[in-house]
Amino acid sequence: MSLPLFPLDTVLFPGCWLDLQIFEARYLDMIGQCMKQGDGFGVVCIREGEQVGKAPLAVAPIGCEAVIRDFTQQDNGLLGIRVEGRRRFELIDTQVDKRQLMHAEVRWLDEMADSPLVEQDDDLLALLTALGEHPMVEALGMPTAVTGRQGLANQLAYLLPLMDEDKLELLAMDAPGQRLDRIQALLERLQGELFA
Repeated sequence: MSLPLFPLDTVLFPGCWLDLQIFEARYLDMIGQCMKQGDGFGVVCIREGEQVGKAPLAVAPIGCEAVIRDFTQQDNGLLGIRVEGRRRFELIDTQVDKRQLMHAEVRWLDEMADSPLVEQDDDLLALLTALGEHPMVEALGMPTAVTGRQGLANQLAYLLPLMDEDKLELLAMDAPGQRLDRIQALLERLQGELFA
């Protein structure tokens, strides 16, 4: 499957929302094509390079398909879009066209079946509820009510202030329980750093 890529300094997760301001011609064209055809595009985290100008020299080997959920012309005249992460993918091969737009052959990653929340998830669920009340999260309008472990893991991984490398490790994990265990370990590490 071929997918146009939008390299960013962030990691998108399935079920999570991201607001983007589009101003480069290559991305305006890409978004126009996606909207006409009802297709998504790939969000990948930049490993080496910049978001603006030339295509980055290196991107993460895993990403998330983004589908456009809303668009608007912003006060500054630029196109604003809201996207939702849909499914994870692994990069097989990438190319850069003459406009510096990246394209990739991708392999979709299988998602394990979701499982219901369990009692041991209560603290992490309370944390997600608290994060949902933060003004920046509220501004996204992203629903933070989750019914399963997959949604809880994805939203916490996306919203918590973790390093990109940690987020990429979480995105690569297939099992929601494994992802939640790793999030708990990362939270304990953060807490240890805060009180060291």
